[in-house]
This record gives sequence, structure tokens and C-alpha cells, in this order.
Amino acid sequence: MSTRKTSDITLYTAQTPNGIKISILLEELGLPYRVENIGISTNRQKEPWFLEINPNGRIPAITDTFTDGQKINVFESGSVMKYLVDQYDKDHKVSYPTGTREDYEVNNWLFFMNSGVGPMQGQANHFYRYAPEKIQYGINRYQNETRRLYRVLDTHLKEKSKSGYLVGDRCTIADIAHWGWVAAAGWAGVDIEEFPHLKAWEEKLLARPGFEKGRHVPSPHTIKEKIKDQAAAAREAEKAKQWIQAGMKEDAQK
Repeated sequence: MSTRKTSDITLYTAQTPNGIKISILLEELGLPYRVENIGISTNRQKEPWFLEINPNGRIPAITDTFTDGQKINVFESGSVMKYLVDQYDKDHKVSYPTGTREDYEVNNWLFFMNSGVGPMQGQANHFYRYAPEKIQYGINRYQNETRRLYRVLDTHLKEKSKSGYLVGDRCTIADIAHWGWVAAAGWAGVDIEEFPHLKAWEEKLLARPGFEKGRHVPSPHTIKEKIKDQAAAAREAEKAKQWIQAGMKEDAQK
């Protein structure tokens, strides 16, 4: 059995690279879950009820009934992923036994994602798509750092991986954590064609049913289509820019 006898998971999420990490993982584990669509453009994630779940006011987060029968709040995508595999992946579908070499290697790449790819690519997105003025230094800085990190992944997949996955012989939370960001490379102005092994990895994972289903939670995953249509991308970015700038102004006044 991959799961405990019962699960009581509610996923609080939005259609973002961090959000779909968790829905993909839940699908890969075959776990039942409820979805609460958090409209981040309306600042629902900053409402008092949600801050009780995640005081940082960010998605994704989950609630569950813990083994002691009490509700538990879990936030930060890496923490949520670790919780789900610790509690529900007892036969190691997307993980390795605790304390094994592969378990630590998964942690390496999970922290690489959460401290490197996500923050750097997120800043590339901001300066390339959402900043109120074009600051070329900021664009170059974060696009180039994203490329550097992609190159690390590409080289690892080329030279170290026999399976096509980041660690060992299976898809793990290390792969799941990266996928949504790599799939959105073009939104940050990074050309995935520069990284053929990473591109092949992205396509390999997308062929998995759990990825195909999970990426469309809580709404359709259409980033590839948006990137191809420059006019649509510009409209989307402009719409997002307005609420992002408003949110930044509100946060600065607190």
C-alpha cells in the first residue's frame, strides 16, 4: 500500500509552477484530495483564514488530518512534498527509503530547486514580464542565472543519469519539483532548445499520466500556448503586471 488507511487532504493552489508540483505529486501517488482554487490575483492568499494555514500568504499549502487525529497545516512546496512522501509513499513510488544514498541525492536536487531554479527563474519572470520599467541588467542577471542552473541540470542528465530521471531509476519529487518551472522556461525568456537533455527529460515526464492530469489543477496548464502567441503573452503579462504591482505596493505599506 502506498497510503495510510485514510487521507483528508485539501490542496490550496493556483496555476503556477509551484502550485502544480503538488497536484502532480498527488496524482502520481494516487491520493484523493480536494482542491481550493486560490485566486492570487485577488489576494485571496492574504485573507485571514488562509494566513491561518500559511502565515506567509503563499501557495501551495495543504491541510490534512494527521496521525494524531488533529488537523495539520503544511506549507512551502518542498515541505509539502516531503510530508506527502513521508506519510503516503510507503512503497516508494516517487521516493527512496529514508537514509539511503538516493534519498539524500533527492534532497540535494529538491533544495537545488527551492533555493536556486525557483527563485532565480521567478526573478527572471518578474524583470522580463512584470517590471514597470525595462531594466536590462535585471533581465540579464536572472535569465543568465536561470540558464546556468539549467545547464547544471542538463549536464547531470547527460553525464550522470542512466534512467533519464534526476536520481536513480525512477521519477521522484526531485523531478516533480522542477518540471513546472522547466515547462515555463520560455515565459522567463529562456530557450529550452539550448538544453537538449533537459528538454528530453521534460517531455519524458509529460508522458506520465500523473503529470498530464496534475498539471491542469486547478485550471488548464496553457503556458506553452501562451509563450507561442506573443500577442496573447503580452496581454497576459500586462494583466498580471497590474495586480503584481498593486500587491507589491500594499506589502510595502504594511
